[in-house]
Order: sequence, then structure tokens, then C-alpha cells
Amino acid sequence: MNNITKTTKTQFGSLPVWDLSDLYPAIDSSEFNADLEKAKQETKDFEKSYKDKLAEIAKNGSLIDVIIFYENLSDLIGRIGSFAYLTYVQNTADPERAKFLGDTQEALTNLSTNLIFFSLELNQIDEEVLQEAFDKDKKLARYKPWFDELRKAKPYQLEERIEELFHDKSVTGRGAWNRLFDETMASLKFDVTIESKGKSESKGESESLGLEATLTLLSDKDESKRKAAYEAVVKTLKDNQRLFTHITNVLAKDKEISDRWRKFEDIADSRHLANSVERETVDALQSAVHNAYPKLSHRYYAMKAKWFGKEKLNAWDRNAPLPTSDDTIYDWKRAKKIVMDAYAGFSPELAKVAEPFFDSGWIDAPVVEGKAPGAFAHPTVPSAHPYLMLNYLGKARDVMTLAHELGHGVHQRLAASQGSLMASTPLTLAETASVFGEMLTFRSLLDGAKTKKQRFALLCQKVEDMLNTVVRQIAFYTFERELHTARRKGELKTEEINQIWLDVSKESLGDAVELNDGYEIFWSYIPHFIHSPFYVYAYAFGDCLVNSLYAKYQDNSDGFVEKYFDLLKAGGSKHHSELLKPFGLDASDKEFWSLGLSMISDMIDELEVLQDEI
Repeated sequence: MNNITKTTKTQFGSLPVWDLSDLYPAIDSSEFNADLEKAKQETKDFEKSYKDKLAEIAKNGSLIDVIIFYENLSDLIGRIGSFAYLTYVQNTADPERAKFLGDTQEALTNLSTNLIFFSLELNQIDEEVLQEAFDKDKKLARYKPWFDELRKAKPYQLEERIEELFHDKSVTGRGAWNRLFDETMASLKFDVTIESKGKSESKGESESLGLEATLTLLSDKDESKRKAAYEAVVKTLKDNQRLFTHITNVLAKDKEISDRWRKFEDIADSRHLANSVERETVDALQSAVHNAYPKLSHRYYAMKAKWFGKEKLNAWDRNAPLPTSDDTIYDWKRAKKIVMDAYAGFSPELAKVAEPFFDSGWIDAPVVEGKAPGAFAHPTVPSAHPYLMLNYLGKARDVMTLAHELGHGVHQRLAASQGSLMASTPLTLAETASVFGEMLTFRSLLDGAKTKKQRFALLCQKVEDMLNTVVRQIAFYTFERELHTARRKGELKTEEINQIWLDVSKESLGDAVELNDGYEIFWSYIPHFIHSPFYVYAYAFGDCLVNSLYAKYQDNSDGFVEKYFDLLKAGGSKHHSELLKPFGLDASDKEFWSLGLSMISDMIDELEVLQDEI
């Protein structure tokens, strides 16, 4: 591990940037090239050694050797792919990095073709033979949860040659369209023109911004800036709507082809399978949130419109700070202290796990030209460590984003001991530590509020974040369901996609939000629709789960920290039902979702009281 901390000086202080040398020294390094050649050779050796032999190997008791070989190989391939991707997202506009990513992905796709037989052949092993192998070998039995998840995919697996074709075509199929979307988004410019006050004939000052900086202006305190940013987003997205419509149509059709061949019944079943969650559980979540729209988003936005002295909020007002809110800018040092103090207040051990992210080049925080928008935590591989990407602009929400992504990073570090095959957490639980980290930070700030006005402002911000996480993400999921369903009947025109978006948005936001001209195209910049169809419900799942978890923590904190660490350390080695059981929670119970949603409703209740007292 390197102890080099690279930073960039900004108005927010010295912001950290990645040091990717813990993976490889450089894209042209001998270490990277050697590992890529090693991966190519070892995948060939693996296929040659074990193809058509797994059933016999399981009977003679040496299957554990195959699993360890495969797990080590997965770690090596994961390290190569992670380095290429992280190098690329630092500057998606750099042709050299784009070529490096493309070449690496193609090489990994080619070499991993040699591994396709493995899961298919494992699932052909007789159940009794496999169980007997587990009974005889405790080391192998540790991997039983991985085998169980593999077994669930058996009904949807295809003949090996077809699986190879699907795999090989992914480079020129979904992968290529994903890359086109990313590079297009990174290259787009949004001309934000703010009208000059008192100069009726002046067009005002214009500034050309990237997507991230433009979207940030939508939460600016100055309405003229919010409106200008909104209009800039609308114009640029509409200028490119044919491309985004085409990408969406192609990828939706690509998914339909895959689902049809694999015989998935529901359009989201492949995601549920990957998430290790039952369709009924997600349906219950979606239904609970839909039913709660009136007492959550509809009620809150009606209150917010009144605070702004308007009958309705414009689309650019929805995430606007309140007229009386604190628009403090947090430098990096202060942001780190706020988050780390909150983590340490819950558990000093949690803060200890988080500390290396700040001191070892594991965070990339500055907003720079060409850098991918948004924020994420990339787990890389268990033999290395996660990397966090932010686009830090000093706002309170950026502090909460730091808390969120750091939670992911802590979770990934703690789960790494499960190894490459079981460290990855299903999306249903993947948001647990991140949202819990946000909640800890929020509660710490709320407890420190010195006036009712400060408490009111903090509660408003948290409610809005929760509405964006729960209501908005379930609306996204509903939009995806309707879009993919409609696409099965034929290619969709932009106007048809726009109408689906408007209908779903109106239902979720309520009558207090005006969907101004141009809002209909806002679906086109959401990356999750492109990269991970139906991923979005995981955010709502995680938020409601954490609300329920935190309610349990407030009721009785005895032993909670230990159980919480056990949950994070488990990674993907246990089903969510098993991990939630020690807390007395059951996601299949409708009351589980009601408990999580009630916390948001309770906060809005408190705001209704406070609004008359400040």
C-alpha cells in the first residue's frame, strides 16, 4: 500500500485525487501487461484442466482446488478491469484512456470466454454429489452460499455455445452502447445564460458548463441561476434526443432478447436474481411507496411551495434550498471532520476502517474537465481496496455524498475477507452502509443544531434527500418498467418515452410541482437506465431498510454495533432475510416498509409544527 496522498488545491482546500498505483503503476507498465498475459494463459489452463471434468472432480473430493483457482483468477481479472475503468473515468475525454479501456475490456471478454463452461458445468453436477462434497470438506462448504446463488440461475442458463456468443457480442453490443452514452455525456456542454438584472436588452452572462456543474446549479439559492441551468439542460438534451432515444431503444431491445432467450417471466426478474431478492418483496416495496406518495412527496412539496410563496414549485425549484436556509460552503477539512466524527460517534472501529480513504489516495474529489459525473465507490478486488469518486463542490449535499460513498467503501473493506466470490453484496443490501453513514452524519448535525431554524433547515434537507432516494427512485423503477414493457411492442419515439416520463413524474411529485416545458426530456441523462436496468429500486430498498435499522438502534443500542458489523462483514455470503433476522426485521413483511416510510413521514410532521415556530 502506498502512503502517498495526491491532492489538488481548490477553493475547497486541498482535495484528494486517486493514486491508482496500488493496482498498477501506469497503463503502459510492465506489471499491467504481465498480469494481462498471465490472465490470458491461466484462463486457458483453467479450461484445459477442468472442462468436462467437474462432476468427477466433485466425486473425488478435490473441488476446493478448482474453486480456489477460479477465485484467484477472478481477483486477477477484476484488478485488471478495475484499473482500466478507474483510469478512464478520471478523464473520459482522453482518447488514450478511452482506447485503453476499450482494448482492456475486449481482452478480458476474449479471455473470459474460456471460463463460461464453469458455472454451466457446476450446475449440471447432481445435487447429492455436491452435498456429499460439502459434507466431506469444510473448506468447500464455506462456499455453499455461492453455489446456492449459482443454482438459482440454472433455469435461465443457455447451452454453452450460445452463452459464449452472448458473452463475445457484449463488447460490440451493450458494452459499446454504454460507452457511447458515457462519452457523449462527458463531452456535452450546457450553455447557462443568466439574465443580467436591470438590463432588459442584454442577454446576460453565458457560461459553458459540464453536466455535473449544471445540475448543481439546479440547487442554487438564486432562482435565476436555477432557471438558467434548467433551460440549458433542456436545450442540450433536446439537441441530442435522437441519439439518447436510439441508445435507449437499442438497450431495451437487447435486454428483451436476453430475457426471451433465458425465459425470464418478468422484465425485472434478471435484476431480482442478481440482487438475490424475491419479486414479491420488490413489488411490496413499490406498492408501499406508491401508496405513500400523498403523505410524503405530495405533502412536502405543497408545504415547500408555500414557503416559497408560490402556488406551485417550478421544476427548477424542487431541489432549491429554502429562502432562509444556510448556504454554508464546507471546505474539505471540515467535511472530513463532520463525517468522521459522526462515524466515530457510532463506533470508533468504523472510523478506523474509514480513515485510510483520506490518507492513501483512495478518494478522487475535484471537479475537473472530462471527469465522469456523479459519485461512486468502486470495490476493485479483495486483494486491493475500494476507490471513491466524488465531484466535490462544497455544498451540504456534497458532505452527505461523502458520508454515503464512504459507507460503501467501509462496507467493501469489511466484506473483502469473504474473497472474490462472496465479497460482493447484492444491491438490496449494497446501499445499507452508505445510507446508514448518511443517517449517522445527519443525526450528528441535527443533534448539534442550536436553534429551531437550524433544525428546520437540516430536516428539510434530509427529507428532500430521502424523497429523492425513495420516492424518486421508485418512480424511476416504475418508468423503467413501463418503458421496457412498451418497447416490447415496438420501437419507441422520443415523444412516447417523454410521455411515460411525464405521467410517472406527475404521479410521484404531485400537483404542487409544475412540470415545465422541457422536463419531459430529463429521463435521458439518468445513467442507471443505461448501465444497470432496474438498479434504482435498490436505493429505495436501502433507504427504507436503514430507516428501519436506525429505528431499532434508537429503541435499543445494546449489541447493535456488533450485529451491524456482522452484517457488513458477511458481504454476499448470506441472504438478506438471514442478515436482518438478528435485528428482528423481515423485508417480506409489509410492516417492514411501513416502518421505514414512517420515519420520513414523522420528519414531515415535525416540519409542519416547526414551520409555525420559526
